[in-house]
Amino acid sequence: MSNKAESPTDTFKRALTQATRSLAESADLEVTFSGDGPQLSGNHAILPHPPRDLTGKETTRIRGLADQMALRISHHDPAAHARLCPHSPNGKAIFEAVEQARIEAIGANALGGVRANLAAVLEQACERKGLNRIDENAPPPLADIVGLMVRERLTGEAPPDSAKLLVDRHRATIEAKAGEDLNRLIDQLDDQAAFARVARSIIKDLDLGEDLGDESQDSEEGENEPSESPQEMNDDASEGEDQEGEAAQPDPSEASDRDAEGGEDQRMEVDQDADGEDTEDQPEMGDGEQPSRPEAKDPGLKEPPYKVFTAQHDEVVDAEELCEPEELNRLRAYLDQQLANLHNVVSRLANRLQRRLLAQQNRAWSFDLEEGILDVARLTRVIIDPTAPLSFKQEEDTEFRDTVVTLLIDNSGSMRGRPIMVAAVCADILARTLERCGVKVEILGFTTRAWKGGQSREDWLKAGKPAAPGRLNDLRHIIYKGADSPWRRARKNLGLMMREGLLKENIDGEALIWAHHRLIGRTEQRKILMVISDGAPVDDSTLSVNSGHYLERHLRTVITEIEAHSPVELIAIGIGHDVRRYYRRAVTIVDVEQLGGVITEQLAALFDEEPRAPAGRVSPILQAPPTVQGTNPLTMGRRAKMVAALEELKVGTIV
Repeated sequence: MSNKAESPTDTFKRALTQATRSLAESADLEVTFSGDGPQLSGNHAILPHPPRDLTGKETTRIRGLADQMALRISHHDPAAHARLCPHSPNGKAIFEAVEQARIEAIGANALGGVRANLAAVLEQACERKGLNRIDENAPPPLADIVGLMVRERLTGEAPPDSAKLLVDRHRATIEAKAGEDLNRLIDQLDDQAAFARVARSIIKDLDLGEDLGDESQDSEEGENEPSESPQEMNDDASEGEDQEGEAAQPDPSEASDRDAEGGEDQRMEVDQDADGEDTEDQPEMGDGEQPSRPEAKDPGLKEPPYKVFTAQHDEVVDAEELCEPEELNRLRAYLDQQLANLHNVVSRLANRLQRRLLAQQNRAWSFDLEEGILDVARLTRVIIDPTAPLSFKQEEDTEFRDTVVTLLIDNSGSMRGRPIMVAAVCADILARTLERCGVKVEILGFTTRAWKGGQSREDWLKAGKPAAPGRLNDLRHIIYKGADSPWRRARKNLGLMMREGLLKENIDGEALIWAHHRLIGRTEQRKILMVISDGAPVDDSTLSVNSGHYLERHLRTVITEIEAHSPVELIAIGIGHDVRRYYRRAVTIVDVEQLGGVITEQLAALFDEEPRAPAGRVSPILQAPPTVQGTNPLTMGRRAKMVAALEELKVGTIV
């Protein structure tokens, strides 16, 4: 009996797989097709399913995505990239864009078909980012502009029509500052290290190299020298490790652009950044100080105190207030439908967690009581002596049940797609599991109300653009489930994460303060805060008028204060992002499918430990009273209490 003839789609998949392996020069490259694509993780490339019409633009785009992954495997050294990558968000964004332009130029110059495929990917990406709709007065996306100008020099191809006006608008300014170094890139196309040093010079030319110093010159001189002293070699190795830890972070300054482009391109970039890391089914927890984690209050870094320009437009809101009940039910049904298979996997992990937790709840009884449950084991006394009174027993309360867990989920745009869906279903199942074990669970989310500043930025513009305004966006903190709310009432709220337009930017430091104050106000003896995030804090409006690491330094300071001076036990899970450089107790996953297993394993390990003893001194940052500055005219219905230490932040407690 003959086999069924191969369909055109199967033929396309098979041919594309072979072509991708050939271009990557890796016969072992695993190529799969899934709705989760595109992703590149180690030696595993995931592409979107091809459309039925194999002659359309989408097919060419898929070919282009495959070519991008193959070229990155064959022409990119993650270790060298991490060693030379800047730390500042803006500098890192340009460095990444220039390197990607180099990788694609090598393939485009060699093969005409690859050139056409990559051009199709770039054209659609520029359209999704809306580069043709950026206002002249808005901060320009320098990473995109410089990347397109580098591509033009290396391949001779002009920017796509959707980005040409934007590039031409800023071309003269960039050429005047960095034209000579842009020309130097052509001669270094095949040498990644030399190319990277020129890229660092371009970043300096654009006045974005505040964290570069003379490192590029030192590295270049070091390669020309025949030998180094043992001490110098050790210093260089330490420096490389630090930079490699920083490079594992997804590009913060490109987050909003990736958000507009869609979740799939973002996931691909995250996995490319994580390329070269060891990936295991169960990542190990990072305990203690990490080498790449500098002190938050480094006296050598002069940073103005963190402050908030205005909190008048901030809001803390229940999930059901942001969405009509009918739409919320529809979004919840969509979430259940999309994650049916994952639901079963995480449920098995949750049952394992439940068995481990219940096993720790050793039942203790008090005997010989006058009331309670009849103790049948002592009924023999009555038979022997009918005048003896009946004996009763009563179960004692266990300290284990006196626990509250808060899940703080990053609701930024870079979480769009598979990451936010997996985070939602894991929170769903974990809440039900812990509730069955007598542990209260709170689920919170954090984002902003607008892109690029919202009403806070408008107020700043009306005030005459005062210098160093501090945080310049409208916060939106969402309560999906309160600790005292039963799960059956809050279940549908997680569907809100699927709502288009909800996920925007992320200001992690203030979200941590908010979640921490909610926990501190609880009466439970043990308090656990778990943060789930896929990147560093990013808010274009704030970073455009403050230093590039303004939000990141604030986050580090808040984490340090909680870990050192608070009874709250803090855990972080990074999705494609090395959060171990921020948190003492953290784990990083590359594949979002690992999230359910990691959450359950880390919580189970934490419950195996003794509860953390309260610290002697409470930081002023963490003991600031909850305040609300102004009112929010757009709040719908009930307004939850704003719990962030804004007054302390304003007077400069955090540096």
